[in-house]
Amino acid sequence: MSRIETFFLRGAAGRIECMLKRPDAADAPSAAVVCHPHPLFGGTIHNKVVHAAAEAIVDAGIPVLRFNFRGVGGSGGTHDGGRGEQDDLRSVLDHLARLFPGRRLLVAGYSFGAFVALAVGCRDPRAQALIGIGLPVNLVGFGFLRECRKPLTIIQGDEDAFGPLLQVMALSAVVPGGARVVVVKGAAHNFAGHLDELARGVGGAIPD
Repeated sequence: MSRIETFFLRGAAGRIECMLKRPDAADAPSAAVVCHPHPLFGGTIHNKVVHAAAEAIVDAGIPVLRFNFRGVGGSGGTHDGGRGEQDDLRSVLDHLARLFPGRRLLVAGYSFGAFVALAVGCRDPRAQALIGIGLPVNLVGFGFLRECRKPLTIIQGDEDAFGPLLQVMALSAVVPGGARVVVVKGAAHNFAGHLDELARGVGGAIPD
């Protein structure tokens, strides 16, 4: 049986509320983190898209950690527009690296969480692979991907009003190492009614 652990880490803005789910197998070569969507619009570790993504990763035999950004749930501090939230993620990656020494780290995020995950993951040498779900390219800049050489999968609904597919495809074309785009047909930004397809996309994005 998989096991769920809840705990707090010390972060730059105070404590960080975390939830770690471990699969049955204990010898996975990787560990993962999934970042939640925008805190000011109700984003938490319990978001349905984040949960579906995390479950797909656990089903692949990889332990996965979800955490609340600063000012959300039991986490200390206040929302910082994506800047301090990157520090939150770095603290979580520090913990994962200590907890699972030598394992490759998979960094994933949804919407605002995708921005944070990719901004940190592209630059952090411990991140070996990246997954961005529902990139809100109309709301925040992803220009930093022009210098990102990590394996990257983008999962995008073709009816996402915050991340039009044509713009996402154009963005993927400028990623130096190339980015794989998985299109979920009929899905809006929240992937309502398409969580199974989303989960399959996440499962297919996990490196061997």
